[in-house]
Amino acid sequence: MSKSMPAALALAQPEKPARRQGMTPGVLALYCLVAIALLLAVSLPFATDYVGSDNDDTMRLVVVRDLLGGQSWFDTTQYRLGLDGGTLMHWSRFIDLPIANLISFFSLFTQERQAEAIALGVWPALTVVPVLAGMGLAAWRLGGKAAMHATLVLTTVFVVALNRFQPGSIDHHNVQLAIIACIAAMLLDPRMRARDHAVAGMLAGLAIAIGVETTPLIGAVCLIVALRWAWHGRAFRDAAAAFGLALASTITLAFFSTVAPSRYTQVTCDSLSYGFYALATLGGGTLFLTASLASGRSFGGRLLALAGAGAAIAASVLVIAPGCLANPLDALDPLLKAFWLAGVIEAQSAVAQFKLDPGSVGSFYAPSLLAMLACLWRIRRGQAAEGHLIVLGLLATAFAVSLFQIRGAIFANMLSALPLGLAITDLRRKANADPKNLGAGLAFIGVTLASVPATWALAGALLPGRSQDTLRTGLSTPQVARPSCTAAASIAPLAAEPAGVVAGASNLGAAILRHTGHRVLSAPYHRNQGGMLTELHIGLSSPQQSEAFLRGAHVTLLAFCNDDAQTRDIAKAEPGGLYADLLKGKVPAYLEPIAGTEDAVLRLYRVKPE
Repeated sequence: MSKSMPAALALAQPEKPARRQGMTPGVLALYCLVAIALLLAVSLPFATDYVGSDNDDTMRLVVVRDLLGGQSWFDTTQYRLGLDGGTLMHWSRFIDLPIANLISFFSLFTQERQAEAIALGVWPALTVVPVLAGMGLAAWRLGGKAAMHATLVLTTVFVVALNRFQPGSIDHHNVQLAIIACIAAMLLDPRMRARDHAVAGMLAGLAIAIGVETTPLIGAVCLIVALRWAWHGRAFRDAAAAFGLALASTITLAFFSTVAPSRYTQVTCDSLSYGFYALATLGGGTLFLTASLASGRSFGGRLLALAGAGAAIAASVLVIAPGCLANPLDALDPLLKAFWLAGVIEAQSAVAQFKLDPGSVGSFYAPSLLAMLACLWRIRRGQAAEGHLIVLGLLATAFAVSLFQIRGAIFANMLSALPLGLAITDLRRKANADPKNLGAGLAFIGVTLASVPATWALAGALLPGRSQDTLRTGLSTPQVARPSCTAAASIAPLAAEPAGVVAGASNLGAAILRHTGHRVLSAPYHRNQGGMLTELHIGLSSPQQSEAFLRGAHVTLLAFCNDDAQTRDIAKAEPGGLYADLLKGKVPAYLEPIAGTEDAVLRLYRVKPE
């Protein structure tokens, strides 16, 4: 560390060596076992399926099955989704591979479906380990042993309350959370070692390859490393160079190992493509060269070199991928925005979510706001100021993203455990030192409760709105449970039909792909705009016009769910449309009800030959 650097900006140094007081394997194992046990305890007794409740979990299983069935590693097309030719998915094979390997391994000892169930239970539990390891190490480096334990408790509660770690949750969000937690731990290395920053660079490249949701955070990580180099100079040269070289090397390896040669020159803004590859490689390489060549300059000289590198990268963005500066979902057709995207909570802005359900806003934003205030307070007092500046940069980025899309809130809520864990530790120490001080005790309890997103969710459920309705529904016990349209039993009659093309609401699509051999027009994925729009037009158009859409898309079967929210929205928007008629029990002559499903929750119809 530079001798000229003010002591107030130094990272907190642990009191004793890490091997004795820090993240020992025993400490990590204990918290992981507790977290996994709690996850199983709160989920398994209520589980009705071995696949997670999110559409993405089901679709991921379909993709993995195709990979195991012989589909090319480089071909991520879902041929049974959308119009003729299928839909090219934007998901990474880096998530498909371990799940497929687990299924293959367990298939050695049991039947295929049982192997799937075991694998889908094991994989989310495995991702808990790097999340707790990263958060625990980051907290120990930020504030010592006591802060580490407080942060691990908060993170354990976060993991248990979030459905992304429950059995069957095989989408990539749990892996992304693990990567961000581990990057934070590497950046907080008090000795600023090249080794830790090389690991951070590799993880940053892997994050870009897995999904674009973390791209703003990775951009913030790159900026943090660059600014720390500008501040520290030669003392940070090896760390910055290692980070840049590791980032460029990892993204290069990821690009050539997952992208088909035929798509090397394509630029897509929702997946790893030439655009992200070129920019990440240029950014990492530029940081490596700048740190290697300009570390001996004065602080002003380093800033000037960094500004020049930044200008070159910014110009490259405008040349290589200018369209990626906008939200990929902004290009959606207005019909899709109205009847699909408007109902996706994670895609809502803070303002839109407040209008829709004000009671839920606290759980998305309150802990991270409190955490950012805690960071600013520490920085102002000069307590581990540089470490809190790093955490503040990550938190502010995740929080800013969440203002535009709520999906960013899970990263902000996880990272908030770092400064809040340290704050809880200090408040607990003060309360124990003066047991008669009621204010200190109340402050400790209040901040502890306020640091947990679930506290805000429960408090929000007390307010009138959707959160309260959801809570009441969950607490009520209906005498007769109505089956779901996406349950295997509901789809079984459809599976018995000859393989064809199914039209149905988008929320049915992934389940139909999983349980049948049919192709579906619609499932909730933005790259399948053609299929989704065709399905919407089928439901919105008059029965006569709908027939033309059905036959034009070669649809052989229609799946109609009375309980589907999108179906009801379509019927309400167009009272004279096909879906509105089907809700009233009016069946056009070109549709033939499938015997046994007339009164089922999922009503099925054959499209009669022309």
